[in-house]
Parts: sequence; C-alpha cells; structure tokens
Amino acid sequence: QVQLVESGGGSVQAGGSLRLSCAASGLTESRYCMGWFRQVPGKERERVAAVGGDSPYYTDSVKGRFTISQDNAENTLYLQMNSLKPEDTAMYYCAADRCLNEYDFTLFMINPTFWGQGTQVTVSS
Repeated sequence: QVQLVESGGGSVQAGGSLRLSCAASGLTESRYCMGWFRQVPGKERERVAAVGGDSPYYTDSVKGRFTISQDNAENTLYLQMNSLKPEDTAMYYCAADRCLNEYDFTLFMINPTFWGQGTQVTVSS
C-alpha cells in the first residue's frame, strides 16, 4: 500500500522560505514520478513541480523560487520554497505514480494515482 506523508507546511511572511517533505512508502515499482500540487478552496488544483520525466517540471509562477529534489535512499521528496508570495498560499499535496516513460509522466501530471493528505502553506503580506 502506497503512503505519502507530507510535512513542513506553516505560516510565513512574504519573502520567507519553507521546505516541504513527502515521506513515501510502499512504492514497489522500479520507477516512479513524484510531484507537488497545490489547491486553494474554490479553485482548480495546480501542478507546482514534478520529477520523473526527461527534466523536472515547474509551473511558471514558481520557476526560480522553488526547487524539487529527491532523496532516493530515504524515499523522500522535497520542495524548497524561497521568496514566498501571498499567492503561494494553498494546501500542498504530494503525489506519485508509476512512470516508465515520458507518456506515463504526462499522465501523472494530469491525474496522479497516489496522494498524500496535504500540508497547508500560508504566506502573509
């Protein structure tokens, strides 16, 4: 059974930093895509950053501020968020899916199979 457990959310002032972590267990396949999504109540879910394709993905609004990374030995995914803005306020979710090729990565970006419970990030101005 796949489990994804996020941590590291919190409240910060604009310009501050947070690092989100996602501890994964039960990933038995040889290759997985993993990523971070976020959602604000009343709005559509947004892809933030992901790894597992040919190159890391970042949505335009976080490029240069957020960095996604993995510790494969610890089965942990990270999202380092710097220069945070109020518009980054959202519930952040970790997601994962089996990925063997770029097509699988594309499907993962649309609708991942496995999700964590989410961690709230609040940025005040």
